[in-house]
Amino acid sequence: METNNTNEPNQKQSNIRAIIRNIVLHKYFQPIVIAIIMFNGLIIVAETYFTGNSLLIIIDKIIVWVFVIEMFLKIVGLGNRGYFSDRWNIFDFMIVVASLLFYTTAFVSVLRLVRVLRLIRMIPAIPALRRIIDSLMASVPALTGILGLSILIFSIYAIIGTTFFRDVLPYEFFGSFHTSLFTLMQVVTFESWASQVARPIINAIPWAWVYFVSFIIIGALVILNLVVAVILSYLGQDEEAQREEQMKRLFSENQELKNDIQEIKQILLNKSK
Repeated sequence: METNNTNEPNQKQSNIRAIIRNIVLHKYFQPIVIAIIMFNGLIIVAETYFTGNSLLIIIDKIIVWVFVIEMFLKIVGLGNRGYFSDRWNIFDFMIVVASLLFYTTAFVSVLRLVRVLRLIRMIPAIPALRRIIDSLMASVPALTGILGLSILIFSIYAIIGTTFFRDVLPYEFFGSFHTSLFTLMQVVTFESWASQVARPIINAIPWAWVYFVSFIIIGALVILNLVVAVILSYLGQDEEAQREEQMKRLFSENQELKNDIQEIKQILLNKSK
């Protein structure tokens, strides 16, 4: 009898966990969370126009506790191991905990930063965004080589620019190595590079067009295309892995179907004998 009494609470807990798990995994649960995050973004934007509005502050507090309830439901429904095994859930957990810890802080800038970080929860909530971020994170080791190449190219062109163009423009353009690097960053982003940087130097030093044209081709076009190519390759790897998994599943199902047909054929042959 004692065994039955001890098993009843465990069974009730498992039933409650199963109910909560079904709620968390329901097809409408995640869209509701996304809608709340978007509504939270609208509240944050409204607070920039109506600073200190009591109604917006109350709504923001309610949203924080809604996120706490969502986190609690996921932890209970998925279990500690199931919840914290996903790094995106850990990211959500840190943001929600930070929202609770810093909500009553005297540092308004920290509180605003935490509120803005809540909008980043849109990434784990939407699978397409998660796939893009995961591909970006996976491509970081490959991008380090491109980063090293970029640093080398920028350094060479910065030294050339400092050597030949130092006396043509004011100091903040090519007066030193670090100012030349910043100017090259302006050039590579095409921000007023022709009228503000290139044309004045070309008027004084005619051959300078070779410097700027070659840097734009190498720095802006080649390196940017390399970065895009690496990221797209990792995005394609995820899709290829999914296709391979689907093909393996179809192949196994096909093999099972063939085996079943062979068994049926063998049974029919035995009966005919």
